[in-house]
Amino acid sequence: MSLRSAPPVEHHGIASGRDLSTWGTLRRGIELSPELRRGFGVTVLLAGLSTLGRVLVPFVVQRVTDEGILAAGGPHEDVVARYVALALAGVVVTALSAYLVNVRLFRSSETGLATLRLKAFRHIHDLAMLTQSTERRGSLVSRVTSDVDTISMFVQFGGLMLMVNVAQITLATVLMLVYSPVLALVVWACFVPLFFIIRLLQGVVGRAYTTVRERVGDLLAAISEAVVGAQAIRAYAVEDRTAQRIDAAIENHRVAAIGAQARAVLAFTSGQLVSGLTTAVVLVVGTVLAARGSLTLGELLAFLFLVNLFTMPVQQATEILNEMQNAVAGWRRVIGIIDTPADVADPADGVVLPRGPITVRFEAVGFAYPGGEPVLHDIDLAIAPRRRVAVVGETGTGKSTLAKLLTRLMDPTTGRVLVDGTDLRDVAFSSLRQRVVLVPQEGFLFDATLLENIRFGRPAASDDDVRLTITELGLDGWVSGLPLGLATHVGQRGESLSAGERQLVALARAYLADPDLLVLDEATSAVDPGTEVRLQRALDSLTRGRTSIAIAHRLSTAEAADEVVVVVDAGRIVERGPHAELVGRGGVYTGLHDSWVAQQQSL
Repeated sequence: MSLRSAPPVEHHGIASGRDLSTWGTLRRGIELSPELRRGFGVTVLLAGLSTLGRVLVPFVVQRVTDEGILAAGGPHEDVVARYVALALAGVVVTALSAYLVNVRLFRSSETGLATLRLKAFRHIHDLAMLTQSTERRGSLVSRVTSDVDTISMFVQFGGLMLMVNVAQITLATVLMLVYSPVLALVVWACFVPLFFIIRLLQGVVGRAYTTVRERVGDLLAAISEAVVGAQAIRAYAVEDRTAQRIDAAIENHRVAAIGAQARAVLAFTSGQLVSGLTTAVVLVVGTVLAARGSLTLGELLAFLFLVNLFTMPVQQATEILNEMQNAVAGWRRVIGIIDTPADVADPADGVVLPRGPITVRFEAVGFAYPGGEPVLHDIDLAIAPRRRVAVVGETGTGKSTLAKLLTRLMDPTTGRVLVDGTDLRDVAFSSLRQRVVLVPQEGFLFDATLLENIRFGRPAASDDDVRLTITELGLDGWVSGLPLGLATHVGQRGESLSAGERQLVALARAYLADPDLLVLDEATSAVDPGTEVRLQRALDSLTRGRTSIAIAHRLSTAEAADEVVVVVDAGRIVERGPHAELVGRGGVYTGLHDSWVAQQQSL
């Protein structure tokens, strides 16, 4: 038995990652995707080879001009042919190296970013329900999809070009120094101010692209909400209002994207301006040097080629750095998800509980949602094995919160929840999910067949196991009335079925899972009275021999329970006992039961 007292639970929102610097973000991103580093040395070597092919051209131009065309005694065709052949060989090596670099980068980036997607997706599932609720689902989806896509585009293309461009600038600088140190200094004197300008602009561009990524999340959230809620939108004739919300999200994204691009273009055009200016200055100074005999015509032509090789990657680098800021903005949002602490975490070396009837105990349990008043207050409750307990009360008294705490979808703010004497926080998730099953008020169905949806309760179950479940629940008639029986597709979120039919599937799923503790959170509230009678008989069979806790909306569930627990405002237990005893006591439960009976008689 765990003897530790529960620390206060702090419910965190999802981190934004804004506090990370650009290089800190890149380092953290590579840590999360170690595949990006694999074979990096070979990729850099191949990138260097592709660069050597490019810088070979100015050398060939100079040699062909000075030693072939303007050679003493007239042009030497064999020299020209030899250097042209060398240039062709360089082009082939450059093309082959560039191909291999692209393939290697694509493979490593897709593998690494697939790892990043999986980590982000799995961590989203590890986050507490309260943490997830701080951000809309569409925005969460964008962090795993479009945000990672921006990283992919940069790693595969921007990363390649950045490596090639750095190597090209370095080699071009070395060769320029060889041909003319004076002209090399002229080139760098023109470009040094640009590097400082770009450095200043990167922070502005980075913040702008961070806003763009956030607007993408808002846009996806608005669209997904409108798609999922299409039926309600049409039912209440709020299409115009919904369209306005989506229009506003699209407009916000448009404004943010244009603003970010305008800032990015400023950096790019600055590079173009300096490049043009540099070429003009080099041409003037180089012509003067050539006239004085300090340079040959071939060397001047070669130098102009080298200037182009130098300025072109600098211009590209400004654009690549802008793409990097977009990728970094996406990386920060993904890292923000992964670095958000999981309030409800699977304990290391968690306890594995043996199968069998479960004892449940709430010890001084309290719970409050962030910024709100307590919804549960000092709950002390012990439930013996094999007991069927119904929890009743008015709406908003904390009944469903009890169910979530018992299945550890949330942890209590104070106190402890124990099963078989073990604090739930010490129980391994795998053991807890096997022994305790929750049937929520609205059963979620996947876009698959009825058979596959029921089998989610126990993936290893055979088709015969599923059919036996259907028979024992008395659902054969309903299933046989479906177009394809168990092979019927239920549609997204089970939209091909009615609310009551979706709940039948959820109950069948729970029956197949064969739990030791069954938690029913108003699981029959969406079922018609006729179906409820049939389900109640099945639930009697399902709960027999098991500990079960039913959050009861319809008091027919309470009538069939061994014990009833009455919860009132602020989550306090005020009455407890068998149904027959509580009805005659004249207390809170008597009033609830009388109201329910009157409602049933009026139907």
